[in-house]
Amino acid sequence: MASLPSSDSVVIIWFRQDLRLADNPALAAAVRKGAVVPVFVLDDETPGAWARGGASRWWLHHSLAALDADLRAKGSALVLRRGSAAEVIAALVKETGATDVHWNRQYEPWAIARDTRIKDALKAKGVRAESFNASLLREPWEMKTGAGGPYRVFTPFWRAAREGLGTVELAPVPKTITAPSSWPRSDSLTSWKLLPTSPNWAAGFSPLWTPGEKGAQVRLKAFLSNALGRYAAERDRPDVEATSRLSPHLHFGEIGPRQVWRATLASAQLSGTESGGDKFLSEVGWREFSYHLLYHFPHLPERNYRAQFDAFPWHDDEAAFRRWTRGQTGYPIVDAGMRELWATGTMHNRVRMVTASFLIKHLLVHWKKGEAWFWDTLLDADLASNSASWQWVAGSGADAAPYFRIFNPVMQGEKFDPDGTYVRRWVPELKDCPATFIHRPWEWPEFTTLKYPAPMVDHGVARACALAAFASLPKAEAS
Repeated sequence: MASLPSSDSVVIIWFRQDLRLADNPALAAAVRKGAVVPVFVLDDETPGAWARGGASRWWLHHSLAALDADLRAKGSALVLRRGSAAEVIAALVKETGATDVHWNRQYEPWAIARDTRIKDALKAKGVRAESFNASLLREPWEMKTGAGGPYRVFTPFWRAAREGLGTVELAPVPKTITAPSSWPRSDSLTSWKLLPTSPNWAAGFSPLWTPGEKGAQVRLKAFLSNALGRYAAERDRPDVEATSRLSPHLHFGEIGPRQVWRATLASAQLSGTESGGDKFLSEVGWREFSYHLLYHFPHLPERNYRAQFDAFPWHDDEAAFRRWTRGQTGYPIVDAGMRELWATGTMHNRVRMVTASFLIKHLLVHWKKGEAWFWDTLLDADLASNSASWQWVAGSGADAAPYFRIFNPVMQGEKFDPDGTYVRRWVPELKDCPATFIHRPWEWPEFTTLKYPAPMVDHGVARACALAAFASLPKAEAS
């Protein structure tokens, strides 16, 4: 590794949810200043209840390994430390004699508070601390309504957010990264034990996913080449490959939204698939909107956005919740989704809405229990998107689904998985069930021969109970 004289500046680049070299403004700025010490801190203390879940830790292990390999190809390496980020960064500054610390911003409430404390502490010691935007197209504080407040409805938010973006500029990939004269100690990645072993419940992840920057680029190119033209028409079909599957890569910052924006616009224009491109970019917009909400309403992961939902008569039914988590509800599209989640670490977005609606509105189980389950089992577990989406389904969030929108799991299955291809893949008990009955197998004359449960609730009865519960809520106050 090439080294600079010890008199030159040493810059710590603190990687977090920006595990890439391309379009990484904090890294690009650090490289211009002098010798660079790339660091990742595994901090399970500061996030509290929002420390990474099991599936996310699997992804993190492989993403860090990929980032280290990419750094080594540029003449550098990744230093790993575990503990309170504030203490680790302070110790590393002392060990390396760093004059600067760079990072790309996070927007979770606990992360904002942590970063503010660290920046103040560094400045008090004469160390320059700079933060950058690598995660969003627009900073949350930049987006204001005509009245000067935050947006609460997606459509006007996205109209304003995309105006004037153009092709957006990308930070360059460093050609080389100058190393310090000596390297600080680093933990070994294996010592963190991020991978499950006894049992290895993540065994099905590796054949489906390639964490890391290269994997993200391959995934984006494949989507733009093969599915962008079909995206608008088929994105709600879990039985076909029509979605990007980029969400874990975006969450860990192996690819950034500016890169996705530029590549999608270019591909759509070249191939004449502007409608698919617009629809896909609007989903990127929902991610932006979720971060906008989390920034302005930091209680979103823990409390109802709409206060009248505090009076909702939830059922604390642990047995019903467990049947939902295990894919044993008796509704095939719900069970297929929950089993897909456990086996692959992800779930098709349409099915996420159906399964969430079933838990909240059929079983009347609090959305926070579903949010916590997804947090632990999703590879793309993202605090902003997870909390905003669960509250959207519950009806308690900003720009939420109306309370009376209660997904009929039979009709959803028949509409979006008409032949039962998706259900048969994840619910093998129904592999011989005819398409006519695949989403209502209890009507099949041979149902009693199957090792599959009858529906745990009747849709009509559950819907009526949910509507009665919603009707009992106090009226919302005008905002």
